[in-house]
Amino acid sequence: MGDYEYLLVKHDGDTVRITMNRPERRNALSEPHMRELLRAFTEAGDSDATGIVLSGEGRAFSAGHDFADVAARDVGGVRDLLRLCTRVMTTVQQVPQVVVAKVASIATAAGCQLVATCDLAVAAESASFSLPGGKGGWFCHTPAVPVARNIGRKRLMEMTLTGDAIDARTAVEWGLVNYAVPDDELDARTDELLARATRGSRYGKGVGKQTLYAHLDRPEADAYAIAVEVMTAMSQSPGAREGMASFLEKRKPVWTD
Repeated sequence: MGDYEYLLVKHDGDTVRITMNRPERRNALSEPHMRELLRAFTEAGDSDATGIVLSGEGRAFSAGHDFADVAARDVGGVRDLLRLCTRVMTTVQQVPQVVVAKVASIATAAGCQLVATCDLAVAAESASFSLPGGKGGWFCHTPAVPVARNIGRKRLMEMTLTGDAIDARTAVEWGLVNYAVPDDELDARTDELLARATRGSRYGKGVGKQTLYAHLDRPEADAYAIAVEVMTAMSQSPGAREGMASFLEKRKPVWTD
């Protein structure tokens, strides 16, 4: 799937495993790093994979934006950097595959943003999560966007205003991650969740994911309008037809996509 400097990308059966591999910089998100993430997710999205696992090598899942990159830019350059970061985040949610964040250590600022952006997340019990800009000089405005949609207003205010880290158990309670597991079970539990989340029609799953993101933050009436039309159209898809036929005929489904 191409050569990368800052990532390890492996096509493992039906799963693409993307590992951020800049441990000496705690997987900080420089422009070249983010461009590689964008390319990796785009290529994975165009592949026949059913799932994607995103992880980080070393002592951090990701420490957020690379300040060495940010500090060297003028306002236009910083805007370009943040727009690139937003493209990475939207691409994670636009690809048809189920994306699971596997978090073994800290996820800070834009690293926490990445976790919140993924469809699902499993964290080691030793992991932690923070939006530390509130106790520094550069507030975590863009990282807060997906985090808010995971944890709600008051918890977001606590994370952003204090800048304090929360542990993995708290992240589960607040809705930022799905599971906090013993460190030595992280790989197995991540793959187990991915296996459950990728059952069924690949095409149906991809349209389902994209439709959910299209209506999640809309008023209820708008959400229903979107969902009714998509569900109506998808009733005629091969996956839907096979799912209904197998139920009515009391047999196991045979998926062709």
